[in-house]
Amino acid sequence: MADADEGVKPANGKPETKLLDELEKGPWPSFVTEIKSAQGVTGGAEDLLGQLELSYEDKVSHWKHGGLVGVLGYGGGVIGRYSDVGEQFPKVAHFHTLRVNQPAGWFYTSEALRTISDIWERHGSGLTNMHGSTGDMILLGTTTDHLEATFQELTHAGFDLGGSGSAVRTPSCCVGMARCEWACFDAMKLCYDLTMAYQDELHRPALPYKFKIKCSACPNDCVAAIARADLSVIGTWKDDIRIDQAEVANYATAGVDIQKDICANCPTRCMDWNGKELNIKNRDCVRCMHCINAMPKALRPGVEKGAVILIGAKAPILQGALLSSVLIPFVAADELLDTLKELIQRIWDFWDEYGTNRERIGELIQRVGLAAFLDGIGLDPAPEMVSAPRDNPYIYYQPAKEDEA
Repeated sequence: MADADEGVKPANGKPETKLLDELEKGPWPSFVTEIKSAQGVTGGAEDLLGQLELSYEDKVSHWKHGGLVGVLGYGGGVIGRYSDVGEQFPKVAHFHTLRVNQPAGWFYTSEALRTISDIWERHGSGLTNMHGSTGDMILLGTTTDHLEATFQELTHAGFDLGGSGSAVRTPSCCVGMARCEWACFDAMKLCYDLTMAYQDELHRPALPYKFKIKCSACPNDCVAAIARADLSVIGTWKDDIRIDQAEVANYATAGVDIQKDICANCPTRCMDWNGKELNIKNRDCVRCMHCINAMPKALRPGVEKGAVILIGAKAPILQGALLSSVLIPFVAADELLDTLKELIQRIWDFWDEYGTNRERIGELIQRVGLAAFLDGIGLDPAPEMVSAPRDNPYIYYQPAKEDEA
């Protein structure tokens, strides 16, 4: 291990960071630059840089693993973090992280951001992460004796802590109908309603492991729910894509090669351009949004809107990464909240009965099989639950007569 004065000895109150400086080179943003900009505010940034430089020299992390710490009445929302070289870097000897429940769609007023920044400079390092992978605002680095005071000030300012540990993690969503013309349901309202409904499950961990809920109001999935959420709610439509043929012609006149750039890029080849009109076999459409994104003036989602509910995604922490699988192909927009509440309770009951410690719901489904899981939560199998039915040797596909014409 490097000696205390090798490579990290402060110069004019600031640590030498020869290795970290390499991460500032290039045209991309650097977290090192951002941490350096906070030097002189609370002192935490200087010690954080010094410890990180030491970690790069030693090629090991100097954060101790785990440690239980929290605030009164909450089992979640605070991540305990301690340094194993705290005597060398005393301002990061304790460096606990708070997850703050973000407003739906990440809409903040300037006053709210100033209030949080002032609280954090009084009680923590002043460093934040906007936002964590779950969606929370992350307040990086405070000591044990400041946790309760920080929590009380955040509460009085109208904020609450998010989820951590084996709990419901803070639900997150895209901006939905607030900014997006493709929104098929009100993602912000649904996210807020789910957050209010599961306050106990957010703050008092009682599940086998974490459970993330993410809501994207259209198939573009701007919160990456399909790749990162245990339960994904993705906006979609049930009827046909709306077409304005005059605008399609305008795109062609403007130079868009509709056959090459639109039809040929359709994953199911459900589109055809005869030089005058665009025809879509909507029964084959998988709602990928490519054509709508490419020609927004000509194409729009249908009018029968709702969402598809998917399950089982996760990052590769204990086992490999998983993508979500379809659970319910379509739920009308005005039925989403009630359907989700009933479905989530069934899922949790089954997970609580058969899940093992630190086993995500997607891993449980892999272990027991989708058939057993569906039976356990009382859902009937549907064709959409198969990822690629026409390529699956166990599915007999009978072409429709219109396909043969």
